[in-house]
Amino acid sequence: MRTEQEMMNTIMNIAKNDDRIRAVYMNGSRTNPHVPKDIFQDYDIVYVVTETLPFIKDKKWLNLFGDVLLMQEPNKNDQSQNSAIDSPCSYGYLMLFTDGTRIDLHIEKKEYMQEHYGHEKLTLPLLDKDHSLSPMSSPTDADYHVEKPSEFMFIECCNDFWWNLQNVAKGIWRDELPYAKGMFECVIRSRLDEMVSWWIGSQHNFEISVGKMGKYFKKHLPEEYWEMYKKSYGDDNYDTFWNAIFVTCELFRCLGKDVARTLGFTYHLTEDRNMMSYLTHVKHLPSDAKNIY
Repeated sequence: MRTEQEMMNTIMNIAKNDDRIRAVYMNGSRTNPHVPKDIFQDYDIVYVVTETLPFIKDKKWLNLFGDVLLMQEPNKNDQSQNSAIDSPCSYGYLMLFTDGTRIDLHIEKKEYMQEHYGHEKLTLPLLDKDHSLSPMSSPTDADYHVEKPSEFMFIECCNDFWWNLQNVAKGIWRDELPYAKGMFECVIRSRLDEMVSWWIGSQHNFEISVGKMGKYFKKHLPEEYWEMYKKSYGDDNYDTFWNAIFVTCELFRCLGKDVARTLGFTYHLTEDRNMMSYLTHVKHLPSDAKNIY
């Protein structure tokens, strides 16, 4: 696997030796001083070019980066394969190489860069042949800090969490596993993750990032809460699933009360108690029941 220095040399040499590439800058985790480096970090690179079309029509130049294992062109999905490719203002190549390194490379026209450069605070200029990149402060992940919720947002999160648990219970009783799992993972977990994020944010004056999809939860949650969070992932066994549901409820309750206390909000315990009673009842409801109660 190539070292970071070898990859950066490759990225910069390609740009320096191609007159069509006028500037280079980097985004993403490699510019974030708070993110530890590891072997899976990709390189989020932007080439500012005179025209994008030549780089799109002839892709042989991409071989300069290394042997590609798999590549994706997100912008290509928006176009008909039978239509002529226009010269877009921006175009991306996501490349995974046979040595395990990965580059998320975007090419963009100068006018596009002038309109969008600097919107992403995790930006580090690397090369500027025409002095076209405006000055920027040091990269910061401030845009990714957990946003402090309003009390309305907090109450809505709690209400949606407790309300949709009845859909999960219904799916289990009907033996509709895809529906029950879908409701739990797509709706309940999203609300749980929202509360986890707020809890972590409240412990750090909302000057912290929990990472994409909560990937830093483990780092910032106390061991007790993290153990509960792990147990919220059940399997296809309904008994295990029910255990995951109840531990999820317990964790949400603990976090919700803490957040409410810290931010001066009201945690509506009645919703919590009523749904817990309902869930317990449905869990033991016979599969041939003619009435819920």
